[in-house]
Amino acid sequence: MADNIKDNVVMSEAEKQEKAIRDEYNARKRRRRIKKLIIWLIVIVLAAAGLIYYNKVKADFEAKTAAMIGAVTTVEVPVEENVYTTVIDLSGYVEAYDSQEAKFRSTGAVTGVYVSEGDDVTKGQLLATIDSTSQTYQVKNLQNQIKQAELTGSASQLETLRLQLINAENNLEYTNLVANFDGTVAKVSVNEGDYFEAGSSVMTVVDLSKLKATVQIDEIDMGSVELGQKAYLTFDSLPGETIEAYVSYIPMLGTYTSQGIGVVNVELTIDNPPASLKPGYSFEGTISVEGDVSMLLIPQAAVTTGRGGVTTVQKKTGPDTSETVTVRVKYLGEGYCQLVSGDLKVGDVLTYTKSGMDAMSMMMGGGAPSGNGRGR
Repeated sequence: MADNIKDNVVMSEAEKQEKAIRDEYNARKRRRRIKKLIIWLIVIVLAAAGLIYYNKVKADFEAKTAAMIGAVTTVEVPVEENVYTTVIDLSGYVEAYDSQEAKFRSTGAVTGVYVSEGDDVTKGQLLATIDSTSQTYQVKNLQNQIKQAELTGSASQLETLRLQLINAENNLEYTNLVANFDGTVAKVSVNEGDYFEAGSSVMTVVDLSKLKATVQIDEIDMGSVELGQKAYLTFDSLPGETIEAYVSYIPMLGTYTSQGIGVVNVELTIDNPPASLKPGYSFEGTISVEGDVSMLLIPQAAVTTGRGGVTTVQKKTGPDTSETVTVRVKYLGEGYCQLVSGDLKVGDVLTYTKSGMDAMSMMMGGGAPSGNGRGR
């Protein structure tokens, strides 16, 4: 019986120890729960504070932006002078200096082809012939008739026969195809025995001793262009090389683009081009104008375009007065214009109104003016 009581006491102590361990575990669990709750409360408070601050900053920014956009101010700017060296940009492609689409001017069978593609030819050289039997007979017949008329015919009959002979000799000449200049045969589309109609192209002859190109130059830049002026061209097909050309022809008449810009189709010539440079190759280039050129600059924002495309500016004439001046300008980019014509001079003050939106645009995209002329 004593042994049973001792076992019960031992069991009770074990249970007490287990309970103590369980209570400690539950206490640690409660502490962790409280700690997590506190962290989440801090995060929520910080997030709420950040959101409130963001909304306040956003509201202030939107209010300031709205006020800036709605604000309208009067701006005064002087007319400025810029000294620059004119560089006219060019682009285009080169072509043969001269080209002949050789065509028969008579109908018949081809009796001879005397050149091949790549052959060099000289002016007047025979390239091909077409059957001339009928034309030769006509010439001989008329020559005989003229001899007879010289003996027995009238002066009127003799004159008519001689005109007919000239016509027949021309027809005979039309059966021969000749080169119009010294050059190279670039294409042959005929073989002996072929039948051709008058006007059909049978071969192409080109003069590659020089190359030429036609470039469009703005009407404003044309004042700086003259015959013999040098141009410098670069080709993708000739990396690292600059080819010199010169202005060889300026037409009397200009034209205009689909945007209504006046241009002149100026011809450039390249003497002694490298053999690797072929007709059809494209280029970029420049024409440099000797000497410095000055131009007057005004902000694009100061220019107003009215009906009929008439452009004007407001020139300040007194503390609270201004006058309208009609001007002609060329837009240079980045908010500036070149004054082409108009009653303005360096130092004149222009006035215009500017909204807050304009100010913001200028702040975002401002920069130094640039144009066809490269300033220095």
